[in-house]
Amino acid sequence: MEGIYPKFKILYVGDEISFIEQLKSAEDRFEVIIRKNGLLAINWLTDNKFVIFHDKKELGHKTISNLEIDAVICDIYIPGMNGFDFYRELKLYNNFVNIPFILVTNKFHFTLRRQAFYIGIDDYYSFPINLDNLYERISFLKTYKKEFKISDVYLKELDIKPYKTPFLKRCFDILVAGGTIVILSPLILLVALSIRIESKGKVYYISKRVGANYNVFDFYKFRSMYADADKRIKEVEHLNIYETDEIEAICPRCSQLEEGKYCSPIVYYDGDKMCEYIALKKKNAKKAFLKIKDDPRITKVGKFIRNTSIDELPQLFNILKGDMSIVGNRPLPLTEAEAITKQGWGKRFQAAAGLTGLWQVELRGRGGIMSEEERFKLDNEYADNNTFWGDIKLILRTFKIFIQKENV
Repeated sequence: MEGIYPKFKILYVGDEISFIEQLKSAEDRFEVIIRKNGLLAINWLTDNKFVIFHDKKELGHKTISNLEIDAVICDIYIPGMNGFDFYRELKLYNNFVNIPFILVTNKFHFTLRRQAFYIGIDDYYSFPINLDNLYERISFLKTYKKEFKISDVYLKELDIKPYKTPFLKRCFDILVAGGTIVILSPLILLVALSIRIESKGKVYYISKRVGANYNVFDFYKFRSMYADADKRIKEVEHLNIYETDEIEAICPRCSQLEEGKYCSPIVYYDGDKMCEYIALKKKNAKKAFLKIKDDPRITKVGKFIRNTSIDELPQLFNILKGDMSIVGNRPLPLTEAEAITKQGWGKRFQAAAGLTGLWQVELRGRGGIMSEEERFKLDNEYADNNTFWGDIKLILRTFKIFIQKENV
């Protein structure tokens, strides 16, 4: 190439030293900002205003404030969110859509390129990269995308509308929850006393849960396990009725690199040394739902109140507070909510969190066995199709829960 070139400001997300040096050597054409992973890059782009959960704030399109860049170049294998996840996150920002995004990797894979183009990434390169070609490509993409307008369909797909509890549903929640607490107050006091007599500790249990719009709240239940149950999870993981994915012993990405090199930073997980890629896979391999049949950590009183769903009664106070509704998708622990969001099941959070819901009712009709995927689909189905009268029908079907022996 000859002549004077406009200089492009590039955000490079990754840590390929040779490529960084290559970009810096072409300082007449490229100004490079380097961030080693997607989280650091988004923090920089948003002036450190990026958050995972939007605590009682309206969701919707966000705006990147620090976006005076001409293109984003991202390694596919970066710690935490990979190149695909990073691109998906950026798509939620209104003013990113016209910025060229190029994915890079050490070794060319046709399937990765096909996946990149399928989700809308502008181009896919493998090292080593010819800077002349890269410069020409960015120049073309800038010109092309400058004239590109976001279609209404595209905006509709990306828009995350905050859920607002309908007035009729909220009135019904307050009336039913308040009335039930008054009527069942003798039972509530008796259960609390029984729990306290059988085992030491608080009669109630509080955990952080994620409800509608990713709001995090204190979730109440009667304690049905011994006080040290949380510390004994590893003892009973092998009893989980939902199987976990098997993780390869050797990282397939590291095996393609030179000896002594790793695809991501080295970490220690459960006492073993491994690349961060494998560590994250091991961490996320645990399914979002942990359900153990005949759990030895459950007390005698706990077994009874679970089988009769009496342990759920304190959630009536969550309903009065507005954290939950009578009918909705069950609120999830933080780690489980994050895991299923990454797997594409996050639509469930665009509906109320509920005491009972669609999958609990359907589970009874299927004999008490249901896969994770089926549960997620039913949650998303409820988010898409819930109505007040549909909730009433679910409540009528839910009464069967109180006469069943197996806990859901």
